[in-house]
Amino acid sequence: MDLKKLFGLEGKTVVITGAASGMAYSATKLLLELGAIVHAIDINKIALPVEHAYYADLGNKEEIDMVIKDLPEKIDALFLCHGIAAFPGNELKVQKVNFYGQKYMAEELLPRISDKGSVTFISSVGGFGFEQVYSDAVELIQIPTWDEAMKWYETHPDKIQNSYVFAKQCLLSYVTYKCMDPSYINRKIRINAINPGDTITGLTDDFNKSTSPTGNKEEGAAMIENIFLKSWNGYAAKPEDMGYPLVVLGSNICSYVSGQCIYIDYGLTSSWKSQALLNGNKKTIEEISSDSQK
Repeated sequence: MDLKKLFGLEGKTVVITGAASGMAYSATKLLLELGAIVHAIDINKIALPVEHAYYADLGNKEEIDMVIKDLPEKIDALFLCHGIAAFPGNELKVQKVNFYGQKYMAEELLPRISDKGSVTFISSVGGFGFEQVYSDAVELIQIPTWDEAMKWYETHPDKIQNSYVFAKQCLLSYVTYKCMDPSYINRKIRINAINPGDTITGLTDDFNKSTSPTGNKEEGAAMIENIFLKSWNGYAAKPEDMGYPLVVLGSNICSYVSGQCIYIDYGLTSSWKSQALLNGNKKTIEEISSDSQK
């Protein structure tokens, strides 16, 4: 069997964000090997031999608009993979980069995406339990303009205190809410997300520092290990452990898959869900993960 034909990406125009490093870098390498024509976007230097590299702060509407203006008129697959860690004081920035900017890009580019094309996001295990904020997320998703959305954030500061988690929960809510929206389903454009577990990337130090109450990366690393790895004597994933499934999900291999939020965490969140189901109640990710450490 011809693998390139199986993936169906050879000669297809693909746009991917966050391609300078980590999971998206691994995904971009695979896309190139599969013969895709790749247009990559990042704030940092992109070292791969893509068709075109664009540089922008993807939390800044004006810079996003400039990139969108220059992207191809026809796109077969869109992969939105960029993100940042959360630190005190950057709560709104996290919302712009990790959720709203991605929603904005997807919807602005939607008219250019081919019928039966795909939009695939990288979310996070951090979005686990998104159902608990679903009504708030849908309220935000339904806001029609960037400026109005920024006003919503300003008037709901309590919603973004746990900024990284809320952004990822909104992203998963978006996939769930929009998969049967006429703008997607009428043209059979698939929309999915992967939810990586603990993965070693260029952002690892930032995530370790942001997890620690004192900003200490060693303390944060120990906390992350305790939450995500200790309970199953696990190990952190490599970028390709996430980047490769991302490409598969956005390819013809998954041509009948849409509206899915797929956890790639060696079963950790399934064990959390099992605990909650056996306990007969709903718990937050903090409560369930805390239980797993006991």
